[in-house]
Amino acid sequence: MSEKFPMTPAGYATMKAHLLRLKNVDRPANSKAIEIARGHGDLSENADYSAAKEEQGLIEAKIRELEAKIAMAEVIDPTKLSGSRVKFGATVTIEDSESGETHRYVIVGEHEADIKKGRISIGAPVARALIGKELGDTVTVTTPKGKREYEVTAVEWFDVPPLEEISS
Repeated sequence: MSEKFPMTPAGYATMKAHLLRLKNVDRPANSKAIEIARGHGDLSENADYSAAKEEQGLIEAKIRELEAKIAMAEVIDPTKLSGSRVKFGATVTIEDSESGETHRYVIVGEHEADIKKGRISIGAPVARALIGKELGDTVTVTTPKGKREYEVTAVEWFDVPPLEEISS
């Protein structure tokens, strides 16, 4: 039994769209590039052919990778969750006990994380420290700046907007 990976509906949809683009746009365009490069003669000294074949390998590897991730995805819809306990899909607001600075994060699957957009992977140190905590609890997290203490000031449940692209 292989392990399932939690993912939001938006993350799943974005990953599926990326897979479809690879199969229906990138793969055919690459096949055409290979065909054109073959027409340029001697394949052993044909840089266009070599580059197109290398790109073909990358496209096929990415397709296999996305298909595997999609097959192992466990889609969890945050809008169907509730409560004050932090779990996957929660939008959590934390306050630094020392500086008073607040941060707001959505806890998402590892393939959907984007810190610039406030999405942290369920495996990230901050997320791991927050899982299971409730409104008003404090957590201590080891960060690059040393140990930090945060208070959970909000736990909310929203639909997670899609990312433009899912990273690998």
